[in-house]
Amino acid sequence: MSSILTRSVGTRRPATVGVPAVPQVNLLPPEYTQRQRLRGLKRRLLAVLVGVVAFAVVGYGAAVVSLNDARAEQTRAEDETTRLLQEQAKYSEVPQVLAELDRATAARTLGMSTEILWAPYLRAVGTVMPEGVGLTAFAMDGATPMLAPGAPASPLDDPSVATLTFTAKASQLVDTAAWTDALNAVPGFHGAWVSSATVEEFDGQPVYGYTSRVLVSADAYADRFAPEE
Repeated sequence: MSSILTRSVGTRRPATVGVPAVPQVNLLPPEYTQRQRLRGLKRRLLAVLVGVVAFAVVGYGAAVVSLNDARAEQTRAEDETTRLLQEQAKYSEVPQVLAELDRATAARTLGMSTEILWAPYLRAVGTVMPEGVGLTAFAMDGATPMLAPGAPASPLDDPSVATLTFTAKASQLVDTAAWTDALNAVPGFHGAWVSSATVEEFDGQPVYGYTSRVLVSADAYADRFAPEE
């Protein structure tokens, strides 16, 4: 008869969390554990140092690139400044020329401020002169750029800038009132006055001499070079 040896298997107790299933004992010396911890700390510090160095290298590279760009921009600005100064040197005399031009313009404006174009007025005097009257002398007295107009000779006269005086002869008496009105009707003329001063005889015929004066107002100024307003 055979016999079967049997061995009862005991029920395994479940392991408790945090408690090793089998009791363990750390037989390593404390110095070994400290060295392990020190190695781990060194590795972490080395990783941090490598990161810092890498960041510094990247920052330095960016700074170098930015510095090079700034220097290049400065060089371009200096080149442009040099070019502009060279261009300015070409026109260094322009301000002097402009100043001379301004002085010449001011002198011309002052010198021509009392200009009167007399030709049209002389033609007007001849046009309104009565028939048969001939002009024998003509004179003008008036203001200049350096001399102000004189005061009116009569309180009844309006201000004037010049005075025309002329003499004429006629073979017969003329209507001096109509002659005066005709002179005053000329634009720029006023205060006309005509008188019969002398009577002479020529070839047995009487010759009448007339003296006339007419005032010229500022409206007669040509103002060709007056500054524009």
